[in-house]
Amino acid sequence: MKKRSKGLMALTNLALILIVATLGIVCFLPAVSPASGVDSRVHYQGTSENGVSLMINVYWGTDEVRAMLDILDEYSAKATFFLGGCWADDNVACVKEIAARGHEIGTHGYFHKEHDKLTLEENLDEIKTSAEFLTLASGRDITLFAPPSGAYSEDTLSAAESLGLKTVMWSKDTIDWRDKDEELCFSRATKDVKGGDLILMHPMEHTVKALPRILAYLRDHGLRAITVSENLG
Repeated sequence: MKKRSKGLMALTNLALILIVATLGIVCFLPAVSPASGVDSRVHYQGTSENGVSLMINVYWGTDEVRAMLDILDEYSAKATFFLGGCWADDNVACVKEIAARGHEIGTHGYFHKEHDKLTLEENLDEIKTSAEFLTLASGRDITLFAPPSGAYSEDTLSAAESLGLKTVMWSKDTIDWRDKDEELCFSRATKDVKGGDLILMHPMEHTVKALPRILAYLRDHGLRAITVSENLG
């Protein structure tokens, strides 16, 4: 009985050692969380080696948009304008001019809603209505969607994907809507800039003032201002 008890104890101790060792290995493995992963349907960065994209989100600033178009022409640069449907509805001539000058148009929703709080059906309605109107106004197919405030959910991504749209975020944010400062706009757009960057901005007076310097900086550092679609490859 004593031999059998000792054998059983040895087996028990061995099992405990194996369990502890296994737990130790698992604890030191890098944790992988679905929330920390990047959804392949959301684009934060392009693939171009020497191209960067200016993403201009528009719900206001028609005069500033026109000024930006002139500056972009001066530097032979292209940009992607993500247009709000309700702004575009009131500024069809400007929408047509953006397209006529060779720039890309994407949708920024219709009423600047918080898409992460919308149902699938509400996301579909908001995005589809805007995309269809922009297609009619510009004569161009709309293939990109930029969620207002960068807010999205699984329903948002599913809605955009079902409409054949790529969801685009950004790698650099000028935060020009908040900090109305030309120098900050310039530095945030250009600091450590590299090929593939997606630079977010808006049609603001100080952004218009900073734009020639931004484009000159890109040119002087061997970078081209290209559309988002070209950047995504």
